Amino acid sequence: MHLVKWDPFRELEDVSTRLNRIFGRTAARGEAGRELLKVADWMPSVDISETAASYLIKAEIPGVNKEDIKVTIQDGMLTIQGERKHEKEEKDKKFHRIERSYGSFVRSFSVPDDADESAVKAEFNDGMLNVTLPKSEKAKAKAINISVS
Repeated sequence: MHLVKWDPFRELEDVSTRLNRIFGRTAARGEAGRELLKVADWMPSVDISETAASYLIKAEIPGVNKEDIKVTIQDGMLTIQGERKHEKEEKDKKFHRIERSYGSFVRSFSVPDDADESAVKAEFNDGMLNVTLPKSEKAKAKAINISVS
């Protein structure tokens, strides 16, 4: 019997691999084909609401340029990704505290079955990203008149 050194990070990588397989995601590959754990630097807060006609996802993304945000929809997943870039360092500027988060972010949401993926719209204004997923026509409730005989 030989002793095996316990590596807690390897166990985390195994869990990550299993979860990626379950959700059909591919993970980043490191040296010798090993998967790397990759965590977003920060995540914007979102509100998701629903009306009779559509779903609305509101994401707070202040300090990010419109060009640095990408919204995609594929295989029933809506993904919002982007990057908040660090301010350029100036020689005469001295920071006393940095509390805001910088770097890349990714948020993914499953698209409901009754949403029309082909009609998704995204608008970005004053640091708020609004993604609208209209419901498909066949999913909307219709009133049927009942005749009395």
